[in-house]
Amino acid sequence: MATKAAVLCGGEGTRLRPLSNYFQKTMVPIGTRRRPLLEYIVRLLGYNGIKDITLLTGYRAEDIRTYFGDGGRFGVRIGYSRDPEGKSGSAMALVNALDGGMLEGFDNLVVYYGDVLTTLDLRGLVAQHEGRRSAVTLVLSRDFKAPVGIARVEGEKVVSFAEKPVLPLNVTVGALVISKECVGLLHEAVSGRDAPDIMTHFVPKVLERGMLVSPFYIEGFWYDVGTTEAYEKLDGELVEKNLKFLD
Repeated sequence: MATKAAVLCGGEGTRLRPLSNYFQKTMVPIGTRRRPLLEYIVRLLGYNGIKDITLLTGYRAEDIRTYFGDGGRFGVRIGYSRDPEGKSGSAMALVNALDGGMLEGFDNLVVYYGDVLTTLDLRGLVAQHEGRRSAVTLVLSRDFKAPVGIARVEGEKVVSFAEKPVLPLNVTVGALVISKECVGLLHEAVSGRDAPDIMTHFVPKVLERGMLVSPFYIEGFWYDVGTTEAYEKLDGELVEKNLKFLD
């Protein structure tokens, strides 16, 4: 079955300002070698045998195109879809690429958010998706470290407090697989909305139709680089240690 990838890299990165005033958010330098965040994502896809990649671009699109070209030097084939003027939202970016013929011929579409670093086993993800015949497979982490302290209150009394505890929640990591049978629902999800979102509008619609949405749990390293605080806390040596296999 044909598997292709779409990487969301068109946003202005408002949570990464002022850094994103000078870089497209997926092009911020990462690790001790200061390579673009998006390069690690492209290399991860290629490493897992996903060679047909479409970059969904918008803000500072030419920065991305100039750096990656046709993808040849990374061992992949890269195409580009420019977000429509005056329209926003991850689901809209995806539908725009579909309507533009950039994703033709896929059976499984890996959608990857361009501000997340992972060691995700994409081969295993796609294999499970196909094996279960899922409409959508969401990549999840089993535990979530809260970014703030959490207090338990009874009446007028704080009875317990934990600083940034790890909570037993299944949280999305920033990747999913979509089967070709869901293309119609993607179009429905964007209809009549100003900024249609994949997770907010599309995935619930798949569930409403009674189609199978499966979990795939990530076991390795993952890090959301989407805010200035997160970027500043990212250890460059940790990046190189965890993602060295991509070289």
